[in-house]
Amino acid sequence: QALLVESGGGLVQPGGSLTLSCTASGFSLDSYAIGWFRQAPGKEREGVSCLYSILDIVDYADSVKGRFKISRDSTKNTVYLQMNSLKPEDTAIYYCAADSALLRNLCTDNDSGNARYWGQGTQVTVSS
Repeated sequence: QALLVESGGGLVQPGGSLTLSCTASGFSLDSYAIGWFRQAPGKEREGVSCLYSILDIVDYADSVKGRFKISRDSTKNTVYLQMNSLKPEDTAIYYCAADSALLRNLCTDNDSGNARYWGQGTQVTVSS
């Protein structure tokens, strides 16, 4: 069974760091466009960072540029989201998604909800 599993969420103080992992089973992430999304209570889902194309083009939401970094480890079939200088407004459930259309930038795609695979989400809470 193909699925995505996120991990690495937790409680962190403002200014702290966390690294989220998104591990795939049943398929290779190397052939998929990847996206990290988040949803805070009462807010719409937001594309945070995406990775797409054979050139591994990356995209970031303006709110996280310079603080978050997306990366891929093909040997572990895992995509990471390194989050630094965290702020209370980063508090949300974080999801990863993958789609077989490698050229698809899920962060800017209004139909990202129909990405082929979604993880179950991991909670990130930034609070003192």
